[in-house]
Amino acid sequence: MFACKRNSCRSQMAEGFARKLGAGKIEVTSAGLEASRVHPTAIAVMSEIGIEINNQTSNPISDFQASDYNVVISLCGCGVSLPKEWLLQEVFEDWQLDDPDGRPIEEFRRIRDEIKERVSNLIVSMSNQ
Repeated sequence: MFACKRNSCRSQMAEGFARKLGAGKIEVTSAGLEASRVHPTAIAVMSEIGIEINNQTSNPISDFQASDYNVVISLCGCGVSLPKEWLLQEVFEDWQLDDPDGRPIEEFRRIRDEIKERVSNLIVSMSNQ
């Protein structure tokens, strides 16, 4: 589970990378403290590198059960705001990435590339467990 405040940019990009890089290895979804929309610029910068996230949806974390997930990643420092059961899963990490919303497209690309590296490393570490 990739969690963020609005499930619009960072968590959506992380879900897209995890689906592509972890295909056949992991199941993944994303959610937010509240639902909003998949940000058009996030869709655009992911499409630039051949990953389509335009069919993903923004969902509130309250629609999911923490016990269904063994890895929970907060992308925005919102871990302290998540319900406690989400913090107690087998793996919990809070990556605290900058929010690109309202910023130039270059900021979206920078965050995208950082998310790709972190998701790649996460998938490798999960494979080694």
